[in-house]
Parts: sequence; structure tokens; C-alpha cells
Amino acid sequence: MLCRVAESIYWMSRYVERAENVARFVDVNWNLALDLPGGDQDQQWLPLVTTTGDHELFYELYDTPSPDNVIHFLTFNRGNANSILSCIFAARENARSIREIISPEMWRQLNEFYLIVRDAEASEQWRQTPMEFFDAVRKAALLFAGITDATMTHGEGWHFGRMGRLLERADKTSRILDVKYFIILPSVDYVGSPFDSIQWAALLRSASAFEMYRQCYGAILPHRVVEFLIFDRRFPRAVHYCLCRADESLHAISGTPEGSYHNDAERQLGALRSELAFTTVDEASKRGLHEFIDDFQTKLNTCGNAVYEAFLAGDIHHVKRRTERAGASAGGAPRNMMQMQASGLVANG
Repeated sequence: MLCRVAESIYWMSRYVERAENVARFVDVNWNLALDLPGGDQDQQWLPLVTTTGDHELFYELYDTPSPDNVIHFLTFNRGNANSILSCIFAARENARSIREIISPEMWRQLNEFYLIVRDAEASEQWRQTPMEFFDAVRKAALLFAGITDATMTHGEGWHFGRMGRLLERADKTSRILDVKYFIILPSVDYVGSPFDSIQWAALLRSASAFEMYRQCYGAILPHRVVEFLIFDRRFPRAVHYCLCRADESLHAISGTPEGSYHNDAERQLGALRSELAFTTVDEASKRGLHEFIDDFQTKLNTCGNAVYEAFLAGDIHHVKRRTERAGASAGGAPRNMMQMQASGLVANG
């Protein structure tokens, strides 16, 4: 497979997943803000910008982190490369360049997704029922993922898309947990209160994890929520699950047997996957949840850069013959728009 094609499929999937997860960020913060007793609305929305890593850009464009400003920045601002509109536009442009590779159904759904967001920006009707709009974004992204799995041959290209989607999902699930950390930071008095339980429930719902969590653990307990969203091996939005499936696709692409590695991407992702496998939620809590998540995101960014260097920076046909050499030079400077977005992973961390 050509490097250009693999790169477009990889980033098409990452951008769609990123748009969906930004909608999840807004959803969880909206619910948390509604449940908090009064207080400064700006302080309730500032954590959303902080956890996405775009706070410097935000303050270049806006004076205050009001609800309207934060939602516009994360949803429709074309100057923000990580806004929902920017992500879907970028995903559509990637898909346009590989229309002969993807299925017609994928192309049609991505166009419909783009029109949903663009028309919402133009009409501003989303302001009347914002949660319905963000729910529509999430459903459109889920539909695209389902159509991809159902209509695209599960070969090398599909594995690049799957790997990109899962790496993005792992990053954003960890950031959803970080939203909770920054929400309670200004007022630790909420910890252990009824509001605390309401917030953890809202967080689970934002990850579509509430019912699955209740089936596993029943009562909502903070350390169990963290355990479920980070360390669970069966729930599709859990961080550990995402890394395991992404690692499977990585080895399917390279042909390297699972449990071994021949390039830096396989080594980095395998090491991160193993670290989660042998870390307990109690150990993560002792380090501090925010510190643990921050360290994880740094390592995941390194994995993303290693994937680019090993598979997307050169001819895919030659990757298997030069995997060790290619894997030795992770983290090069951006050379084009797509790699600049790859470096955006670091900027978001």
C-alpha cells in the first residue's frame, strides 16, 4: 500500500474519532456544569479547554472561557484545527483523495456528517437544543465507524484506519477522566458528596459506559470508574482495550508476530500496553490520577510519532525490510499538513 493512501486512511479515521470525542467532552462538561451548585460558569468550562491542550490558542481568540466561547471554539472555530468542524472537514479531504480505496457508503456518510455540522453552524439552531446536536455528531461518527467495518475489506488499509481510530479513542477517554480532575480542583469539598457521585455518573454516560459499568460494578465508586475506563480489557472505549486492539492492527500491518517487535512503533505500543496490563488502579491513584493520565498521554504521543516514522513517512512496501532502521528515528519535524496534525497530538498533550 502506498504511504499516501495509508496516511489518508489513518488520519481520516483519527479525525472522525476526534470529532466524536470533542462532542463527548462538551456533553460531559454540560452535564457536570448543570449539576454543580451555582459558582463561576467560566471556571466550570475552563477545564474543557485545559484538558484538550488548546488553552493557549483559546486565549488568543477569546477573552473569557464562557460557555458560549468554549463551545464555539471546540465546535465551529475554523482556526482551531481540533474543532469538530475542522476535524470533519479534514477527514472529508483525506477521504476525497482516496475515494477509489474506501467504499461509496463511507464517502456518502462522511459527506452527510460534514453537512450536519456545517448546516448547524449556519443556522445556529443547535443553540436551542445543544445536546441534541452533539448527540447527532456522536451518532454520525459511530455510523461511519460501523459502515467502515461493514463495507471495507479488512486488509492493510482497514487496519490503518482501525489503529488510528483506537489510538485517538484511548487518548480522548483518558482526557474525559481528566475533565473530572480539573472540575474538582477548584473545590475539593465536592469529593465524596452527592454531587461527586452525580459527576462520575455523567462522566460514564459521556463515554457511553454507564450501563456497562453498572453491570460490572453496580454502585458508582470513583476508583471503580477509573478502573473501568482505563484498565478494562473488554469495554470498547476503555483505554487498555483500545491499546490491545490497536496493537493487533499494528502487527497485522507489519506481519510481525504478536509479543515481539521489529520497529519502534511496535516496541513503544507494546510497552505501553504491558504497562497498563501490570498496573493496578490503586497504584495509579497513589501516583495521582492527573499525573498518571498526563504520563500516559505523553507515552501515547510517542507511540503516535513512532507509527508515523515507521509506516507513514516512507514507502509501505519497504517497511518490512527496514523496520528496525525506520523505528530508530521517531519524532521528526513535520513535513506536511498531515504530519503537522500528527504533531498536534503532542500539542494536545
